[in-house]
Amino acid sequence: MTRTIVASATREIVIGFDQPFCVIGERINPTGRKKLAAEMIEGNFDTVIKDALEQVAAGATMLDVNAGVTSVNPNETEPGLLVKTLEIVQGLVDVPLSIDSSVTAAIEAGLKVAKGRPLVNSVTGEEEKLEAILPLVKKYNVPVVAISNDESGISMDPDVRFAVAKKIVERAMDHGIKPEDVVVDPLVMPIGALGDAGRQVFALLRRLREELKVNTTCGLSNISFGLPHRHGINAGFIPMVIGAGMTSAIMNPCRPQEMEAVRAANVLNGTDANCTNWIMTYRDHKPAEAGAATAAAPAPTAGGGRRGGRAARAGAGASRE
Repeated sequence: MTRTIVASATREIVIGFDQPFCVIGERINPTGRKKLAAEMIEGNFDTVIKDALEQVAAGATMLDVNAGVTSVNPNETEPGLLVKTLEIVQGLVDVPLSIDSSVTAAIEAGLKVAKGRPLVNSVTGEEEKLEAILPLVKKYNVPVVAISNDESGISMDPDVRFAVAKKIVERAMDHGIKPEDVVVDPLVMPIGALGDAGRQVFALLRRLREELKVNTTCGLSNISFGLPHRHGINAGFIPMVIGAGMTSAIMNPCRPQEMEAVRAANVLNGTDANCTNWIMTYRDHKPAEAGAATAAAPAPTAGGGRRGGRAARAGAGASRE
């Protein structure tokens, strides 16, 4: 059974098919969040602290940490800022971290200060990225997210995306990195723009599990990009991708509807033994009264929500909220 080990200084987490779904909190990411970016540039980490604590309290298994505040000279600005952010976050919470950057120098700087066994986010199938990131992954003995695109961009053909994932896994093995330390992102397309995006990712996940035997992740809310009431789509998507073999996702754990779907999927998938976590979480749950009015979901913003670092690097026309 494939098991990817991640760890903080005090806590080890296993990502695997026989494990509870790994929720990677997405909120510590200034991409598309102008206020957060401005705060971080000024050295103000109040929102970072708030987001870290809230996500863990809401049930995040891990936290993704991104410090890409500007596209101007990121090689100069991002390494130091990412280090500072990582140090603050790992001083607050005991969950493992995902080091999220498209800047190689920032990833290495982060690896030098990260405690435990963080997840590197990410490498693509581009030759330049493979040669820059895989040696770091091997040197620091950490797992890495492999995004299924290469120099040709993101293919709409799921067979091509599978081939790119296979290439990355094989190249990682050439560097002495085991397949269990490669967590593949098959790239979730927005269902509003590509009607078979759901079926594509379900089929890809089955192949990745059965043929490559790797763990998987995604930017979960990409599936609902551009649609109203996105959380309803996301919540429906979660148990379906888990059933197809996905073992983790970068998502917002502060959305109760989506976390409820994760916990329910764990129960139904047999990874919440004796329904213990479900019972502990919902034993005092009081459902809304019948006929109670609910607020209408706001229309998507022009940008469709914030665009996470991974989605931006992959060039996907989707976003994580």
